[in-house]
Amino acid sequence: MTTTTAPPVSQAEAPAPEAAAQAFAALGSEPRLEVIRTLVRAGPEGLAVGALQERLGIAASTLSHHLRFLSAAGLLSQERQGRSLICRASFANISALVGFLQRECCADAGGPAAHAHPGCLSPSEGAQR
Repeated sequence: MTTTTAPPVSQAEAPAPEAAAQAFAALGSEPRLEVIRTLVRAGPEGLAVGALQERLGIAASTLSHHLRFLSAAGLLSQERQGRSLICRASFANISALVGFLQRECCADAGGPAAHAHPGCLSPSEGAQR
């Protein structure tokens, strides 16, 4: 079994701005966003490339291009199982990417009331500045 993926990012570790920019750029294409959404819906088991292609209805060469882009950004991993190539969403890296933005929520607003809306991390949960 061979697994290909970008270096892991722990959930507590926010990606560097350059890595976050690369990941957001990878998600900036509607077909790549659909690939990731499909893999997220598939859960940790992932999907074989053929099943992914079937669900998305795109050409194999086009899917291969999108998978390379997403893998390079650390958003998915691929594992060879016999003759199948299984793709999985990199949930920890996706969570870290979301956290990259959430940790900055209300950073300049000041006061505890600024962190009182849903989705905003409290100052103790935010990144160290």
